Amino acid sequence: MYKILRRKELNPTVTLLEIEAPAVAKKAEPGQFIILRTDEDGERIPLTVADFDREKGTVTIIFQIVGATTEKLNHIPEGGYIHDFVGPLGVATHTDGLKKVAVVGGGVGCAIAFPITKKLHNMGCDVTAIVGFRNKDLVILEDEFKANSTKCVMMTDDGSYGTKGLVTNALEDLIKSGETYDEVITIGPLIMMKFVCQVTKKYDIKTVVSMNPIMIDGTGMCGGCRLTVGGETKFACVDGPDFDGHLVDFDEAMERGAMYKPFERHKYEETCNLFKGVK
Repeated sequence: MYKILRRKELNPTVTLLEIEAPAVAKKAEPGQFIILRTDEDGERIPLTVADFDREKGTVTIIFQIVGATTEKLNHIPEGGYIHDFVGPLGVATHTDGLKKVAVVGGGVGCAIAFPITKKLHNMGCDVTAIVGFRNKDLVILEDEFKANSTKCVMMTDDGSYGTKGLVTNALEDLIKSGETYDEVITIGPLIMMKFVCQVTKKYDIKTVVSMNPIMIDGTGMCGGCRLTVGGETKFACVDGPDFDGHLVDFDEAMERGAMYKPFERHKYEETCNLFKGVK
């Protein structure tokens, strides 16, 4: 059992949990993930390591309430326990040798983008953080990004905060203004990453994307997280989650990602009914 030491609502649908998990914290690196179960009969879901503290022995996760398990997770109080918390899994983000990087995050994907930004900043890298949200109410981790980047550009689709527009607009404007990057790292919705890659491909800038497809065991056994990269089948859990964005078949990934949405919605509504009236 893994104790929740801290719980914080970042916006109406996104929650931060700091978990007591010293064995995971000892080995965790930015870009890796854990798999948890809320209870003995719960499903296994992957969540990216948003932060960690090796001295305290804690791992921070940030999740959006989108399905049955995240709804259950959101109802476990501070001081409560998660049944399973396994990791770290996946390959850590490669940062060696990078001197100037743009990290582009979208929505809850910013929870994955932040630890990478923080590590690069602590390495002395010149980091431009470009983070985008639909509106002001959904903004998360603004102070953390500003404290761990050379430049932080806040974007909202509706212009209610920061600059109105998409993260791709901000990225291309910076490139056109003369900014050069060793690499662009982008994390967020598949459609956002696809268009970021289309921008960077025009300027021949290496681009790394973090893929988060359906995943069950996290060891490459189930095959649920397979995707096509450069015409070859890869498994996000063991080969990734980071891949060369210019080689990823995003259309296939989006089609596969939508396959179980009706089932997920049904289970989410079923779970919500269980928690009606429960605070």
